[in-house]
Amino acid sequence: MRASYPLDFLRLDAGVREPLHRQLCDQLRELILEGTLPGGAGLPSIRALAHTLGIGRNTVISAYDQLVAEGYLESRQGSGTRVVKLCEHLLRVMGPGQQQSPRPTPALSSRGVMMTEQPRVRSFPGKPAFHPGTPELASFPFKVWSRLLAQKARFGGEDLFGYHYLTGLPDLRRSIASYIVGSRRVRCTADQIVITTGAQAALDLLARLLLDEGDGVWMEEPGYLGAQSAFLGAGARLIPLSVDRDGWRITADVSPKPRLIYLTPSCQQPLGITMPLEQRLMVLEVARREGIWIIEDDFDGEYPFRGQPVPAIQGLSENAPVIYVGTFAKTLFPSMRLGFIVLPVNLAERAKLAINVTGQFPPLILQAALADFMAQGHFFLHLNRMRRLYGHRRRLFLKLCEDYLGEWLEPLDGRTGIQITAFLKTPADDRAIAEQAVRRGVNLVPLSQYYRTSPPRPGFVMGYAASSDSTTEESFKTLREVFLQF
Repeated sequence: MRASYPLDFLRLDAGVREPLHRQLCDQLRELILEGTLPGGAGLPSIRALAHTLGIGRNTVISAYDQLVAEGYLESRQGSGTRVVKLCEHLLRVMGPGQQQSPRPTPALSSRGVMMTEQPRVRSFPGKPAFHPGTPELASFPFKVWSRLLAQKARFGGEDLFGYHYLTGLPDLRRSIASYIVGSRRVRCTADQIVITTGAQAALDLLARLLLDEGDGVWMEEPGYLGAQSAFLGAGARLIPLSVDRDGWRITADVSPKPRLIYLTPSCQQPLGITMPLEQRLMVLEVARREGIWIIEDDFDGEYPFRGQPVPAIQGLSENAPVIYVGTFAKTLFPSMRLGFIVLPVNLAERAKLAINVTGQFPPLILQAALADFMAQGHFFLHLNRMRRLYGHRRRLFLKLCEDYLGEWLEPLDGRTGIQITAFLKTPADDRAIAEQAVRRGVNLVPLSQYYRTSPPRPGFVMGYAASSDSTTEESFKTLREVFLQF
């Protein structure tokens, strides 16, 4: 005999966005799981339920069919539609009382926990001052970029919409090779270049390619948080390589011996200083002698403000054990997520197989638009325009920093980069000051968070490139009010 059906439990509302058949399906499923509709219970016929609820038959048919497909209902010729007798295991997993007595969820691995707890630099939409590493966006030629992107979307051909060119679009690789050979004195051909989804993806890929569990990495201290996270995520041990305003503390004594050395020699992240030539030669000598990889992250190397850019370590010697990493996040815009690696010849082809496993290759249509952007000269026009603009904004930033915060801060005026590090003149809690500044609408990143092992030097890492003159001055006025509270 068919069980009595609890129609009073059903409430359908035609005035909401969710379709009626989905509302009916969800409510019936819930009644089954909570036991109100037990296994074996018969449901009204399609005609009867449609009449009672005042809805169309197709609505009931759609709900019943979905629940049959999910395994909650069974429908047999001549016997109507019934609730499946769910096994006890399913009822324990999905049945009533689970929210009141939650079971413990599977835990992350110890490495997963470590990765989720890594510090990061926060950004806030609509508040460009003084987020480090953020370029000027209002001056980017978005009309040109949009036109090139639209052209590739319409006329790009099959090549741009498949799984081709895992290491990067040949046209873009050739453009990048021409650019870095001429401007950064890198020794490479297009075949040595691998395109990645930004510099962070490049570091993550290299960490997994080069490091085994427990391998040591000479990591700059203070150092780039993204690289630190990538190496720790690969199971590496970080060995601090001390950096201060006088440079990198490199010694010929390599103990314990690392597997690789990570450097930001063009514009040290976060201090903004440039590695002197003698220190570049020393670290290259150590790496050659001991058989150690160097990852040269060319952070902000495109923006020198005194003299010419210092040539890359990679280009100082033939067949140097150096892997060069570059990005377009600072020269164009961060969300483009296009970076690249220059690998030694013997590694470039093998990287294709690794990229196929990780999926760390950016959309080809984006690469094609950038290749045209570079080939047609737009990249170099924009880069030169930004160098002039950033030179002005840098000078204004330093002047206003002295005018408003000179009694508290001592800027470290390096020769490159679109951010400036300022040390606190007297001991103070830079994290507390930064939190208060953020509440007032100014991005202030504490320098102390870039240290892992050695006693941190308090200060701030401050980006100036994305802020107009008026925004910069107003932000310094706000910061003065914040500093007066401490």
